[in-house]
Amino acid sequence: MFDNIRADLKAYDGNWGAQGFWVMIVYRFGRWRYGVRPVILRKVFSALYHVAYKFVQVLTGIELPCEVPVGRNFVIDHFGGIIISGYASFGDDCRIRNGVVVGLRNIEEKAAPVIGNNVDIGAGAKVLGPIRIGDNVLIGANAVVLTDVPGDSIAVGVPAVIRPRKNGHAVKIGTAATGSDGL
Repeated sequence: MFDNIRADLKAYDGNWGAQGFWVMIVYRFGRWRYGVRPVILRKVFSALYHVAYKFVQVLTGIELPCEVPVGRNFVIDHFGGIIISGYASFGDDCRIRNGVVVGLRNIEEKAAPVIGNNVDIGAGAKVLGPIRIGDNVLIGANAVVLTDVPGDSIAVGVPAVIRPRKNGHAVKIGTAATGSDGL
């Protein structure tokens, strides 16, 4: 647990005040408690986890259940309005921002996105359903992603349009209506 927390602190550039880091401390504690023996002691740690989880959820507006597999260098860049389903999973080097929802498309279908490595999810994006997001993907702000996104792509818009990346950089996308470029 402590090695993971040290790595998380490094991912947050040593910023103890980052609300995302607070969430990661509670998350790591929640994952760690599963291995505690004897069972009665694990139940005590579970009660502590549930109190800490609710406290940090109310304080930061971030919901990251300990059931979610999260890789190394997972960074919650901004706080507030972040909801991650317990059915989701994340690879290494992922970054999410405020207002992001990663979860179920509908309540009857208990499946959430599987996020690959090096995925950057922009503010307000919604990634929903039993989909796969490949490695090295950028998801633009406010995008609504309901289909698989292959690796080395960007996804922008509502519903998201998927475009390839060139040489690891996002392809420049212009919008005729506004004349603006980019994500």
